[in-house]
Amino acid sequence: MAASDFWNEQEKSQPVVARLKSLKTLIKPFAELLTDVTDLELMLEMGAEDVEIAAEVPAVVVRLTERLEELETKALLNAPYDLCGAIITINARDGGTDANDWAAMLLRMYTLWAKANDYEIELIDEQANEEAGINSASFVVRGAMAYGYLKGESGTHRLVRISPFNAEGKRQTSFASVDVTPEIDDSINVEIRDADVREDTFRASGAGGQHVNKTSSAIRLTHAPSGVVVQCQNERSQHKNRALAWKMLRAKLIQIEEDKREAAMASKYKNMAKVGFGSQIRSYFLHPDQRVKDTRTGYSVGNFHQVLDGDLQGFFEAFLRWRVATGG
Repeated sequence: MAASDFWNEQEKSQPVVARLKSLKTLIKPFAELLTDVTDLELMLEMGAEDVEIAAEVPAVVVRLTERLEELETKALLNAPYDLCGAIITINARDGGTDANDWAAMLLRMYTLWAKANDYEIELIDEQANEEAGINSASFVVRGAMAYGYLKGESGTHRLVRISPFNAEGKRQTSFASVDVTPEIDDSINVEIRDADVREDTFRASGAGGQHVNKTSSAIRLTHAPSGVVVQCQNERSQHKNRALAWKMLRAKLIQIEEDKREAAMASKYKNMAKVGFGSQIRSYFLHPDQRVKDTRTGYSVGNFHQVLDGDLQGFFEAFLRWRVATGG
């Protein structure tokens, strides 16, 4: 970063700056904790002669222990792409309009978590449902270790509640799928043959009237060998949508290879729990009682609305520790 030409090319300099910021989130609190431990040792010596100082020691130990546990959790984010941003795609699945509404609720949940933790969010694509909610949405979360925290969210999320779209007030189970891939920069080489990719252009959907896009600026890419399909329509510029779509395609192909690596590790440790995209990973209950339970880790929260308002850190940490314990 001290090089005279470092800032000349923003596309190359920004990933370096982002990586430095991610590393500082580990190094700075670790250095501060070491200093505080030294201060605690001095406090213990003084407490041997001063009752008032000794009385303060237990509270200090509790605070330092909590900070140590936070650092231990961050230390688990050591996979190849954990420092990267995250590209998240949400799709409504079974459950009719309730599933569309549920997909929109999940989009709000991740958005609130990201904002509360000072992450940057960029919406890439959103397909609204005519009646309520969304059919799908894709967005990027950028910040320190975003992918490391969010990668465990890939899978099927199940909602059980009294349906607001059912006049008879019956209980409805609906599903939405979440797919999380790392946002990679150009320094990571992914070989994609142009002949393997079909590009389609179409008009971006909008609210109607003056907001309708009059040109075919939206881009859809289909990678024939893998069957991966990505699309981007959020930008008015076809060039920007194309660049974002290619970034998403590269990220998904990398994720496929990462899933293969994790599957091999899981097989080695005889871990039969399916972690990948398509598995039911978490259930959210509003009826008959309020709770949210992760089916992999067993971690549970008794406040549905607290979780939907973005309080997800407990689930993230439980997943990271579960992976270590199971060898996954």
